[in-house]
Amino acid sequence: MFAYDSVILARMLTSMTLVFHIIFATIGAGVPLLICAAEYVGIRKRDPKYVLLARRWTRGYVIIVAVGVVTGTAIGLQLFLLWPTFMQIAGHVIGLPLFMETFAFFFEAIFLGAYIYTWDRFKGRYTHWYLSLPVVIGGGMSAVFITTVNAFMNTPQGFTLEGRTITSVEPIMAMLNPATPSKVFHVLTSSYMTSGAILAAITAFFILKYGNNAYYKKALKLTMIMTLIFSIFTAIAGDASAKFLASYQPEKLAAAEWHFETEKGADLILFGRLTEDNEIQGAIHLPKLLSFLSFGDFNSEVTGLDKVDEDLIPPLWIHYMFDLMVCFGAFGILISMLFIVFMFWKKRDQYNKWLLRAIVVNAPLAMLAIEFGWIYAEVGRQPWILRGYMRVAEGAISSPYVHYVFAAFLVLYVLLGTFVTLVLVRLYKKNPIQKEWEMRFPDTLFGGDQK
Repeated sequence: MFAYDSVILARMLTSMTLVFHIIFATIGAGVPLLICAAEYVGIRKRDPKYVLLARRWTRGYVIIVAVGVVTGTAIGLQLFLLWPTFMQIAGHVIGLPLFMETFAFFFEAIFLGAYIYTWDRFKGRYTHWYLSLPVVIGGGMSAVFITTVNAFMNTPQGFTLEGRTITSVEPIMAMLNPATPSKVFHVLTSSYMTSGAILAAITAFFILKYGNNAYYKKALKLTMIMTLIFSIFTAIAGDASAKFLASYQPEKLAAAEWHFETEKGADLILFGRLTEDNEIQGAIHLPKLLSFLSFGDFNSEVTGLDKVDEDLIPPLWIHYMFDLMVCFGAFGILISMLFIVFMFWKKRDQYNKWLLRAIVVNAPLAMLAIEFGWIYAEVGRQPWILRGYMRVAEGAISSPYVHYVFAAFLVLYVLLGTFVTLVLVRLYKKNPIQKEWEMRFPDTLFGGDQK
């Protein structure tokens, strides 16, 4: 009884940590690119508003990184605390990418510190901007290395398992497993897309509340362009992920699409509900689209759940996680595309209230898409913690005291969430953009340039 309870609690605690951490990890990987882009545009155009934009984003980013470090450390701790059997076997293989992820973070942190404390200290126009490049690289590589660990859990390779002992470890081969390319591509593009959507939403909110000016216009234009670019790349990454799943994890794709029978010309199913006999009702059927997404051929054969052992079928409710992720991602593409179209279509106003409200809404939807995507990725691997080698129940701790740890981490995350919210609000509320502009450029009217 205790063993069963500890497995459920271990899964709940790990899920809670990942749900909380993924937002900070996403912003941590994505925002440096926008900071880098803002400062570059400011230097290139000799426009101090873009440079000031990079300054202000950097301050908030530092707070996010600090919380991300705490939650990332919690994940590392929980791997050893809650999943000891898994780490006993897989730890020899994933040790290298975990170390490299830590190294990438320190690499990023060193240059982030240099970037923060060297504003206005160089004569060269681009010298300070160059320091942002290692921050972008470090944030991205940190995401890459930790994603290879998750990819390894889905398509493990690079080792030989003899009983409960791993031999002949090849860590590079393990990192470069079949799941790595599509997962890394998806993680990076969605991080940049979500970060752009969040910063765009903050700008749109301020425009709605305080009115428009040149600073907000430039901020919104930059963030919406970045959001559109990486929304499109995220869609391409999603297509690559679907093709990977069709070839390597057909049971996950079949469960997500309620594809019960192997067939050619398979339909893509959106939403709906299942009866007790697994009959699909009230769903939207897109003819043959699942076959096309799986193999690029409308008439290709897609493996159904009829070819999967019953005890290896993932939970069928992941269908809704997949659908919501795709729908929210499509909403982001639509909204960012409308903004860009209206920007060039002189008869339309890209700053109209309805579009600005949609941009504000897009931020939480983008974050939810990230959450739903990771839930789908993790739950869709069930019942495996290491696919084909170890089930979740085999890797978990068998202790009756996990609920105490769960309660402690729950309190920690509530405190962290409250702390970061209060600090960010106070940081920007006490130092509004107009005040900082007047301090740095006392002889220049803040709202004078409306280009």
